[in-house]
Amino acid sequence: MPSVDVGGTELHYARAGAGEPMLLIQGMSATHLTWGRPFLGSLEESFDCIVFDNRGMGRSGKAEMPFTTADLAADALGVLDALEIERAHVVGISMGGMIAQELALAHPGRIRTLTLGATYCGGPEGKLMDPEDLQRLGATFAARDPERVRRMMWEINLSPGFREDDSRFAAFEEMATALPAPAAVIVQQMRACGAHDTSDRLGQISNPTLVIHGTEDRLLPAVNGHEIASLLPARLELLEDTGHMFWWEQPERSASLIRDHALAPV
Repeated sequence: MPSVDVGGTELHYARAGAGEPMLLIQGMSATHLTWGRPFLGSLEESFDCIVFDNRGMGRSGKAEMPFTTADLAADALGVLDALEIERAHVVGISMGGMIAQELALAHPGRIRTLTLGATYCGGPEGKLMDPEDLQRLGATFAARDPERVRRMMWEINLSPGFREDDSRFAAFEEMATALPAPAAVIVQQMRACGAHDTSDRLGQISNPTLVIHGTEDRLLPAVNGHEIASLLPARLELLEDTGHMFWWEQPERSASLIRDHALAPV
């Protein structure tokens, strides 16, 4: 993977496909591999796709901490600047959706269209993970058993229907273990997500926006998608019986929704 220097931090990226540029921003504990080839490959048929590892994750350089979602948005902008991309379609998933919100608010002219997936805008109506799930996740991490952690993440991120076929866990595990995800960086990402609040500013975004959310999302429940769509305004697409990682469960459908949104006449 090539890299760019953004404010002294080396961010590694991958670029493939043909068409208008599309910047894809991943979420907490994720790397560029978390997109999965079925989803990303489908988008590369229509767009020049740029994916990257957030600071401190995967192949990117050490993270300067603490950081906020606005700081990570500045990183994303730095990738566009370094690649001399004036305007791009932007897709942000989970924490990446929070980063994309901050990017759109700070630099609306750099964004052609915006897609916010399985994400959160904070504020009084925002809803994070159920406390019981959060407690179980914390206990799992405290046990320091990597296999148990991966199984818990599998349970939290994917719907019961998708997990019925346990053979699918192998691909998830391969993705989750392929690149470094330092615990200290993930903890700071959690803090950044917890502090994120664009709820009183979201209405300032005028870029054409699509919101996608799975109805079985346990990490960031679907009520967040409804809230964001009501504040923007934006078109809301709910994927029934689908978990947080909707693009992993329904790669073709997810890519089709994003493609149609990005290519729609303005």
